[in-house]
Amino acid sequence: MIVEWCSQVDVLAHPAVGCFLTHCGWNSTLESMCLGVPMVGFPQFSDQQTNAKLVEDVWRTGVRVVVSENGVVEGEEIRRCLELVMGEGEVGEEVRRNAKKWKELARSAAGEGGTSHVNLKAFVDEIASYS
Repeated sequence: MIVEWCSQVDVLAHPAVGCFLTHCGWNSTLESMCLGVPMVGFPQFSDQQTNAKLVEDVWRTGVRVVVSENGVVEGEEIRRCLELVMGEGEVGEEVRRNAKKWKELARSAAGEGGTSHVNLKAFVDEIASYS
């Protein structure tokens, strides 16, 4: 099915989604992390390179495509990355485990008493104190 527009969050939240081929924009990266979806990073410009590096090397919730010598990402490279993330090997298992871990951490932070909840409340209280 092809549609003009759909909610990326709704798509990523669907249980059939096993991986997200993404340019690694900050919003897309956060949405994927919060929903526990492993990523294949295909960064193009701006902050996307940095975000893809974080995904692969720091959080270990995905892998990045490798650009060929002629500056193109070949179809086989995309296949390789998808198979790494979706496959039964060590990389896939680690990426999926870490994606689940970061999803749980995000939910915990946003929940009642979590760090994000506490800090947002402190911010609102501070602003309200000026009125």
